[in-house]
Amino acid sequence: MLIVDDEVLERKALTKFISSSDEEVEVIGEAPNGRKAIELAKNHSPDIIFMDIKMPGIDGVQAVKEIKKFSSSIRFIMVSAFNTFEYAKEVMRLGVKEYILKPSSRQDILDSLKRAAGEILEERRIEEEHRHLKENLTHAVSLVQKEWITSLLVNQVQDISFDEWGQLLGLEVAHGYIGVFAIQPLNGKNPSENEVQKWYMWLRDALKTAARNEEIMAGSLNDLKMPVLFLCKAQLKRSQIKTSAQNIHITLPGLFKAQFPNARLHIGIGSPYNEARELHLSYHEAVSAMENGSIASSQKAARANPLDAEKKLLESIQQGDTVQVMADLGVYVENLHNEEEGIGFKKSFEELFVLISRMLHDFGITSQTPPAFVESETPIKIIEKSKLYLLTAVQQVQTFRMNHAGGILYKAKEFIEKHFSESITLEQVAEYVELSPFYFSKLFKERFGMTFIDYVTDIRINKAKKEMTDPGKSMKEICFSVGYKDPNYFSRVFKKMTGHSPSEFRKSVLPANTASEVNLS
Repeated sequence: MLIVDDEVLERKALTKFISSSDEEVEVIGEAPNGRKAIELAKNHSPDIIFMDIKMPGIDGVQAVKEIKKFSSSIRFIMVSAFNTFEYAKEVMRLGVKEYILKPSSRQDILDSLKRAAGEILEERRIEEEHRHLKENLTHAVSLVQKEWITSLLVNQVQDISFDEWGQLLGLEVAHGYIGVFAIQPLNGKNPSENEVQKWYMWLRDALKTAARNEEIMAGSLNDLKMPVLFLCKAQLKRSQIKTSAQNIHITLPGLFKAQFPNARLHIGIGSPYNEARELHLSYHEAVSAMENGSIASSQKAARANPLDAEKKLLESIQQGDTVQVMADLGVYVENLHNEEEGIGFKKSFEELFVLISRMLHDFGITSQTPPAFVESETPIKIIEKSKLYLLTAVQQVQTFRMNHAGGILYKAKEFIEKHFSESITLEQVAEYVELSPFYFSKLFKERFGMTFIDYVTDIRINKAKKEMTDPGKSMKEICFSVGYKDPNYFSRVFKKMTGHSPSEFRKSVLPANTASEVNLS
């Protein structure tokens, strides 16, 4: 609260009086005139101002008018010795409700203060409720959008059109396309939940800024991949859509790198479609574009050889990678539309199911019976049945790999222990045990409680410790023998792992007379 009165004794008395009351009000300043009151109100933004009306220079009424120009939320309690109706009318027109006369009783002042404070607290309570409701609504809308995106990726949305989406969003939608945004950590460690949340929030906000002419719906950031639906306004031309997609593809990775130096952003963007039921095709194109490192465009993904598409699809199922299977299925279907018609389309899927059944049998998995097709089955229906079958097959492979992870990871550990002195990478080991790098990394951390990089580092440092007991070997020799090419980097890693520099550690494990003879540089 700010107290404004040209009489210093009145100000001091009011300040002491209010400060000693039970009201939770703090007096933050005093002003002898209207000009000073305006200045203090600007600097301190009080909730309530006790304002004397009759003051030299700028009076209370004029001060209220000026303060109202830059702060409409301040409550005023007007105080005056003049029982004049004209003054009361003037301040009431300014929205002032409280008006008390000098000399005023203690109870009059406290009652007036309590009413003003009560209005402020009630206003804040309502604002907080509105804020909370808005947050809940935003969260609910976000969840619904994520469900839409998930349904789109497996082509399970058939009963909603762009017109209906447009009505929900309050805009006219003519086209839509899918973008896939994948984040790659560069430190070899699994990111924390906090890091993932920061990445997600940054990416979502950056897309809203970059996609000025589209409405975006961001999916969940699963496996560090986030699908995003772009809904294009009716007035946008295809050339404008293409330009917007290219701008996102070119600018966002650099901005992401500047914000998060230890991670990289990869982007793939599919073609725009004018039917919502075709958006799953845009998704498959986006995944393929990202993997091929191609620039985002509004052109369809390049066709693959039918046999290559089939082979890649089978490999994705074998890896247990659901996202990749859906992407590869899209490419496979696109090639079938080009190569096969009618009965040939159905026959191709039946032959694919035979290959999948054999592969699952080799894993020792008893698979469910593949779907049967009738002669009149449409391609869309065939694809829908096939997706359900493929998703079940992938889940069975994932379960199998999880149950047999011990043997696979033991094989990986043997490989690491044999090749740790080389420039070994996670991708090399994952390929050796026939797992995708991401799945291998996740499995390794879950089973051993440490990342692949931490495990390799642990082996190298332990080996270096043993080598240091041999006084005939120089520190550089030991550094190179355990897989490090830079002695300075080796020294930093060693100290981080052991708490001692290599030289300090070697001195501690070698006899004093021997250590002095060894070149520790």
